Amino acid sequence: MPIQYEGIKKEHEAVRTRAGLFDVSHMGEILVEGPQAVAAIDRLVTNDVSKLATGKALYTVCCNEQGYILDDLIVYRLEDEKILVVCNASNRDKIVGHFAKNLSLGTPWNDVSDAWALLALQGPNAVAVMKDLGAPTSLLELPYFSVTRTSVAGVDLWAARTGYTGEDGFELFCGSEDAVTVWRALLEAGQAHGLQPVGLGARDTLRLEARLMLYGNDITEETHPLEAGLGWVVKFGAGDFVGRDALRAIKAAGLERKLVGFEMVGRGIARHGYPIVARGEAVGEVTSGSPGPTVGRNIGLGYVPLALAKVGTALGIEIRGKVVDAVVVRTPFYKR
Repeated sequence: MPIQYEGIKKEHEAVRTRAGLFDVSHMGEILVEGPQAVAAIDRLVTNDVSKLATGKALYTVCCNEQGYILDDLIVYRLEDEKILVVCNASNRDKIVGHFAKNLSLGTPWNDVSDAWALLALQGPNAVAVMKDLGAPTSLLELPYFSVTRTSVAGVDLWAARTGYTGEDGFELFCGSEDAVTVWRALLEAGQAHGLQPVGLGARDTLRLEARLMLYGNDITEETHPLEAGLGWVVKFGAGDFVGRDALRAIKAAGLERKLVGFEMVGRGIARHGYPIVARGEAVGEVTSGSPGPTVGRNIGLGYVPLALAKVGTALGIEIRGKVVDAVVVRTPFYKR
């Protein structure tokens, strides 16, 4: 996936106002099957997979015993006894190894990352593009965070109403050998709807405006879900999972810091790793930062002490030796 095809700003605008097509086949996919599939995955993630109905999906994180994040995941219940777990490409080997170590014996599973491709059609015109391709009503009316078996451009595949942009759209899981066929068909059908291919650059600005996590930046093996604002995917009452006891202890002790969103008041763009300053002292660092093309402001995320996490708190971002004013704001920065 290139950084850009025709320009980050242009591609960002296409997704927000029309439609964009992403080739995200680098993502990792793990299939877990059998009567113990749901219980097996439930043990490895913080959210409650046992309540996931067939044809539905959920967002969650996978933690180590210390409660720190190994990866954030989307879990799809494709069939009653078939679970698809999608992980970040950079964490594929780590998550595969973690699953191999912790999945209960006798639970069939398979890393299908190399056999599957993943294309994401995102934007307000995504449904119109699918309709022009002759997609069935069941797909056009698929509820948010749902998944179904269907056919697109004559290719049988799994289609989900999910994405990483803050817009409506679909993610299409097909065999790697069919990816080019589906890609070309989508581009052709999308011409009338302003569709254009989108690269990693705009993918990053889109997800940041929507305050969606980027693993390796906003969440890592040195962060836990409670301080990252992901406490809503931690279901302490849903049964045991790896890291539950540690997270309970962290919650009981109280948080020391929190991931906040901020916007630049002064002129400057916050970038990953830049120091966050308050009262003349470094109190954290930027985890993500960029211009927000849709919101029209330079925005960012970063961890700060709890006392500095309140909306309206003045901060400074050190940019090339100069401290530039910023302020904590509500997130997401953009909501459709």
